[in-house]
Amino acid sequence: MPMIETINLTKKYGELTALDNLNLSIGEGDCYGFIGPNGAGKTTTIKILATLLKPTWGEARIDGKVVGYQNPQIRPVIGYVPDFMGAYEDMVVKEYLEFFAACYDIHGKQRRQVVQDVLDLTDLNYKANAEVNGLSRGMKQRLSIARVLLHDPKVMLLDEPASGLDPRARIEIRELLKELRRMGKTILISSHILHELSELCNTVGIIEQGQLVFSGKVSEIMARASMGQVVHIEVEDRIEQAAELLRSVPGISQVEISEHEGVERLDVLIDPESGLTISELPNRLIAQGFRISGFYKEQVNLETAFMRLTKGLVA
Repeated sequence: MPMIETINLTKKYGELTALDNLNLSIGEGDCYGFIGPNGAGKTTTIKILATLLKPTWGEARIDGKVVGYQNPQIRPVIGYVPDFMGAYEDMVVKEYLEFFAACYDIHGKQRRQVVQDVLDLTDLNYKANAEVNGLSRGMKQRLSIARVLLHDPKVMLLDEPASGLDPRARIEIRELLKELRRMGKTILISSHILHELSELCNTVGIIEQGQLVFSGKVSEIMARASMGQVVHIEVEDRIEQAAELLRSVPGISQVEISEHEGVERLDVLIDPESGLTISELPNRLIAQGFRISGFYKEQVNLETAFMRLTKGLVA
């Protein structure tokens, strides 16, 4: 049974359809990267799963329980981290965590121990007596994750946790999430920092205009995006003539001229069914007098897969 599941999940705001029959299935212990353009429906999905929004129709389930009908049983199972956190003024980190631990009905010695445990896990011990409002953006995000760990949830829902962070803070958040995954947490994380998701997540979903474009293992999305080999070629001169020559070669689907780091290059797409090998391309160019200064095959990663499988549409 999936830990997180949606069945034809739909959310409308008047005439606007934010989610359109979304069907997700996330297994226990998975780290699921949820990616898509701004306005695609990521935050709406996460808020429904966090029991903060009601769907127009369809169903969402967490740990076998139906969102809406069984919210009191679902809330102890989940931890929701929004993209921005709020805090009461003049509250220090330890007080903040003790307050939320009390909200989860954790008291006495157990509360002190739980608060200490999450401070250790999130490496916030040295900030225990610092005012929450005075923390950096990265520290606040770590504190927000610490807050939702107080009741030891099975499922974590994170909405853009690395948004606006400096590189060091992003690395620290990523390492913390890796540790949570090792602990067996099921994690749904939305993010625009795609190369970090590829290191962290074992499954991904791409949403566009409220609809799921792809959902599956990272290796599967790479294979699907690799619909033909892309080769980048740099020639020392006559780049337009080189492009025309390659366009006439059977098996080449597309040739475009682009600029990469200030250098013009040819982006060549080879039809995988043609039988044309990459090694034939420089031979044809050299035979016609072109001098090649750069030649390399494009490596498909999560960013290139996202660009190939989406059109930039929003709901």
